Amino acid sequence: MAILLSMLLAAGSLFVNGFGIYLTIQANLGAAPWDVLNLGISHTLNIFYGTASIAVSLTILTIDILMKEPVGIAMFIDAFVVGKSVDFFNWLHPVPKCTSLLTGIPVMLLGLVILAYTQYAYMAAALGCGPRDTLLVGLAKRVRRVPIGAVSIALLGSATLIGWLLGGPVGIGTLICAFASGPIMQLAFRTVRFDATKIQHQRLKDSAKVFLNAAKN
Repeated sequence: MAILLSMLLAAGSLFVNGFGIYLTIQANLGAAPWDVLNLGISHTLNIFYGTASIAVSLTILTIDILMKEPVGIAMFIDAFVVGKSVDFFNWLHPVPKCTSLLTGIPVMLLGLVILAYTQYAYMAAALGCGPRDTLLVGLAKRVRRVPIGAVSIALLGSATLIGWLLGGPVGIGTLICAFASGPIMQLAFRTVRFDATKIQHQRLKDSAKVFLNAAKN
């Protein structure tokens, strides 16, 4: 069934996406804004990164649903797979924490490149955008006089501030992630000739219909 293959594509790409996040954390230069929040919660509550990530993702997903934004099955896959993938790589520990800019910056950039290409594979599955991207779009719709870039900065800034107050790591790497991830993703999409705006994502209710029809047959 095509939808099962798409789900496997989404899950597999999100698992590798977790490795990209793991690398940006191991760069030890300060985490990406949402990871500052996840790590801050993890530090404060003494829980795994993945558990904190799932809690944050499900909270955001709930807000998306309350705002009546489009929800796809991949959003739930995203919520559970990415965080636990990071936990897996933390357990496996293939890359030690960097101790200098000389090693930290290349590791962080490699992580961002991995994130960009796995984002392409995840979006190509066409089963829904991530909870955080959906939240950004939903908020931008409701404050139309404010540019979406400003909404994004406010959202990322809030996540970073709360995470920092909870003990999450903030540093030059936080700025690198905030400002370099977009251009790196754009370049990655260009190398594979992928236009994210042309993807028609399948909503959760449509995915459910596919499974129900398959069950009947």
